[in-house]
Amino acid sequence: MKVGYIGAGAMGAPMIARLAEAYPGDTLVFDVSPEVSARVAGKTGARACSTIAEIAQASDVLFSCVPDNASSLQAYLGDDGVASAIRPGSITIECSTVGPDITQEVNAALKAKGACHLDASMLGSVKQAREGTISFVVGGEAEAFERAQPVLARCGRFIRHCGPSGAGNRMKLIHQTLVGGHAVAVAEAMGLCLETGADVETFFDIVTQGTGFACSRYFENRVPRMRDGEFSALFMLKFLLKDVRLARDMISGAGANYPNLSAVVKTFEDSVEMGWADDDFSAVMKLVEARIGKAIAK
Repeated sequence: MKVGYIGAGAMGAPMIARLAEAYPGDTLVFDVSPEVSARVAGKTGARACSTIAEIAQASDVLFSCVPDNASSLQAYLGDDGVASAIRPGSITIECSTVGPDITQEVNAALKAKGACHLDASMLGSVKQAREGTISFVVGGEAEAFERAQPVLARCGRFIRHCGPSGAGNRMKLIHQTLVGGHAVAVAEAMGLCLETGADVETFFDIVTQGTGFACSRYFENRVPRMRDGEFSALFMLKFLLKDVRLARDMISGAGANYPNLSAVVKTFEDSVEMGWADDDFSAVMKLVEARIGKAIAK
């Protein structure tokens, strides 16, 4: 079995490494940057392909991880894209966070070619990609999901079939509304500590060691980084903004019916405007700092 991967970026490269280890000599890579393809191929032993059509024609299972809706449509349905060359019986696995409408459009096009398309949205970041502990929430035909599971298991641990095409995207986007909302809530709670004089270290201990309901992995992991003034990206703020916008746009009238979500989107938009798009999404804390004139770093 030959396994291909389109998109050798921060998430794709470590996944390609794991796939190349599991399928030596049978792993293929394509990136829009030939230099990136060559570098990842050289490090992992995967074979670099020069076009999407080439990798699509050669792959039995083809992953993709690209930045956004437009990139996904171009990769799959553009000239010399996946749909132009995919073989009947092949499975494509879109790991990008895209809108369910995009997934369903791609699914229909590939189904017409005799291929199966899965939306396998990922929960986790680069650390989990390196460790092989990504969570996959998957939409698509159950039979294709069963066939793809052993390959997904090379890169992830929690793998859940959520329903038909687009169902994985919906689950991921709803999940991201909690992530974004929590990031904003934590930033504002820390801002309240700073403005009221409540001791930040004591508050951290109360949240993480007490028996209340405020603790989370995000709080435990990100607040110490904030205290160190560390906002280097584990997951870029601009990407979480993309996710919460996509979640909002799944529903017409979201502004009226989901005011908290609208407020989260606005907070992330304001943070991007302030120049923190490429920082970690916890950099919404910087926006609170700018508003109150106080810094969380020790």
